[in-house]
Amino acid sequence: MDHLELTAPGLLLRPWRDEDAPAVLAALADPAIARWNAQDVADPAQALAWVRWRGDWSSGTHVSLAVTDAASGTLLGSASIHQIRDGNAAIGYWTAAPARGRGVATRAVTALTAWGFAELGLHRIELWHAAGNQASCRVAERSGYRLEGVLRESHRYGDGRRHDEHLHARLATDR
Repeated sequence: MDHLELTAPGLLLRPWRDEDAPAVLAALADPAIARWNAQDVADPAQALAWVRWRGDWSSGTHVSLAVTDAASGTLLGSASIHQIRDGNAAIGYWTAAPARGRGVATRAVTALTAWGFAELGLHRIELWHAAGNQASCRVAERSGYRLEGVLRESHRYGDGRRHDEHLHARLATDR
């Protein structure tokens, strides 16, 4: 899978590269990403380690891709399928500040979800987000993930507080 590339309108999802580290460092410094993602990336060495960790799929438990502009190659975000086990998995994503409001996350999640069902043979993919993160709720809904419930104070986010989470999911058999 080292050569895996997925496309969506205007996007190329590809494996992480060392040269992505500076853009990752800048993106993860954004307060909105830091609030909803507990990432310990504060300097160039940590950003490089993050990119290499995301790019190492050898455990078979995750596939993480850089979401880039198909024309320019600019890093727009991240999308990953993780916790892969027994036909189930979870999906996660973030979008860099300059790319927000353009449907990037929805297109990336939709493409990666379709790939996970078709190529990994997954049956169920879950998507969790903080209940207060309305943008992520819209991504889930627009990507066909049905709201299944609220997980009370289930995760400590980057702001250090426990938040309720919405649990959305898609099944391979969903339209």
